[in-house]
Amino acid sequence: MPGNGARVKRGLVAGLLCCAGGLSGIAAAADFIAGPNDYRNFLPRLTAGDRLLLRAGDYQRGLPLRGLSGEPGRPIVIAGPAKGPRARFIARDDANSISLVDVRHIHIQHLELDGGGKSVDAVKAEGHAAYAHFVTLENLYIHDHAASQQNVGISTKCPAFGWVVRGNRIERVGTGMYFGDSDGSDPFVAGLIENNRISDTLGYNLQIKHQTARPADLPEAKMQHDTIIRHNLFSKADAGPPGPMARPNVLIGHPPGQGQGVDDRVLVYANLFWQNASESLFQGEGNLEIHSNIFVNANGSAIRIQPHNGSPRCVSVLNNTVLAQDQGVYLRNQETGRACEQRVECNLIFAGRPLAGEAAGQNFVAASDQVARYLVRPSGELMDFDATPRLPVRLEHCTSGLKDYFGAPHGAVMGAVAGANSGPAYGRWLDMDRDMDMDTDRHGK
Repeated sequence: MPGNGARVKRGLVAGLLCCAGGLSGIAAAADFIAGPNDYRNFLPRLTAGDRLLLRAGDYQRGLPLRGLSGEPGRPIVIAGPAKGPRARFIARDDANSISLVDVRHIHIQHLELDGGGKSVDAVKAEGHAAYAHFVTLENLYIHDHAASQQNVGISTKCPAFGWVVRGNRIERVGTGMYFGDSDGSDPFVAGLIENNRISDTLGYNLQIKHQTARPADLPEAKMQHDTIIRHNLFSKADAGPPGPMARPNVLIGHPPGQGQGVDDRVLVYANLFWQNASESLFQGEGNLEIHSNIFVNANGSAIRIQPHNGSPRCVSVLNNTVLAQDQGVYLRNQETGRACEQRVECNLIFAGRPLAGEAAGQNFVAASDQVARYLVRPSGELMDFDATPRLPVRLEHCTSGLKDYFGAPHGAVMGAVAGANSGPAYGRWLDMDRDMDMDTDRHGK
């Protein structure tokens, strides 16, 4: 392997064509290989297509990314080793570990961010007048940023468009992910949040704030966009503080009330929501499609669709499996003057109070103590929990093109899991545990 500070040219074919006049003006991208002592020297040099490959070791000077722009199909990549010892960024006082200001098309992969209990964020897009668009955060291990609920694993405080947050493990932090700002400014638009495992947070596992207006210079500002939340584990088995500081696992705010973005949606599907003794598992407003999720709360409520900073608008709650000691699904609609469909249908709900509010269609409801008759293994540890139907509940009305929790066709089976012998719901995160060399004994807390 090249030594410290090595620069390895890539794109040889492109370079030859350029010399022949075939691709005039396109520079060959480069790999820069660096370690804890010299990595910051390369940050200002990075251009579209370049990769900064970080060796394993402890990095104690953060990762400030300022004014870096990749291009579509040619992002700037900053990555640690995918296997073995990690590139570990150790938090410093008064500085967020990864700071993003005025960046586009940036991919950050395979890093560990160790907060050490300091009062800082792990990843933050900051500067309200700045932007951070087309950012991918992938296979990060973020932990111990829990000095207070205000310390966040991944946060945006500027307009952010087209983010991909994939395959990250976030634990023992104040708030797992917090996108947007408390006053509704700095919108988070067209995000993809998938295959993450977020647990042991003081506050939210995930919050996407409401939005007041869509900046005119946001990419694709005149189009309707969806933010997708899928295949994640949101766990508050070790819940944060009760009382006024209690928070749901996930809270979703509304899009703008008028103008650009008014029809934007948040699609929430094939996630596992696991335990919260102090609050509900999910709370949302705005335009929501919630399907094929598993909600398990042995001590509280599951789904609450209700006003927060705005009101519920177009809402579908379809084919979910819900186990809750208290409230199963609650939908309260206060918005008037909008022609908008609201549906709560084809769900399996085992709860003390299965359904409340409005828009309830055909669902299967039963008391929480009846669930063992219908699901293979509906109690016990997270690692073993299995929502496969023991007695499938079928209703022809529920036949749709949706996929179930495991990606199989729902057919006419109600609830999140349609197929027999689908297996424990936790199965999709076992590879993550192996790749990150995690102790799986703690998962069932």
